[in-house]
Amino acid sequence: MQIPIVNEQDEMIGYQERETRNPKDICRVTSLWLTDTAGNILLAQRSFEKKNGPGLWGTAVSGTVEEGETYESNIIKEAEEEIGLKDLKPLIGPKFRRSTTHEYFGQWFTAMVSHDYPFVKKDDEVEQIKWFTKDEIKKLLEEKPEIFLKNFKQYNFWLE
Repeated sequence: MQIPIVNEQDEMIGYQERETRNPKDICRVTSLWLTDTAGNILLAQRSFEKKNGPGLWGTAVSGTVEEGETYESNIIKEAEEEIGLKDLKPLIGPKFRRSTTHEYFGQWFTAMVSHDYPFVKKDDEVEQIKWFTKDEIKKLLEEKPEIFLKNFKQYNFWLE
């Protein structure tokens, strides 16, 4: 699968195969922060079969932008693929640049859904999905930070 490679201004400079790309090359990723009307937050535990972060908790949906996709079209596709969320109308959130084990620009999206939406998780992507209160997430981040993706705590501005 080909993914866009971008420069420091997030401008396209080419494509590489996802599995063989140089970790120093900058790619694009997306994340979706889902809440319900009561302010609960939907988190997803990554499948234990995932190469990166198996079994760790993170945002409800995330993905790597592929050839021919925009940030927005990617998060809409990923939401349906990973948790069965159809007809997503995401609101654009902050965009950020990170250097971790790989280089990337990340685009946040937010959306509000019904607490009783009939989510259908894709087993090879998601182990489980669960609603949490902000206080539950804050407590878990304090007491068990190891259950979350490494960079999750950096994004706790959503919990304010």
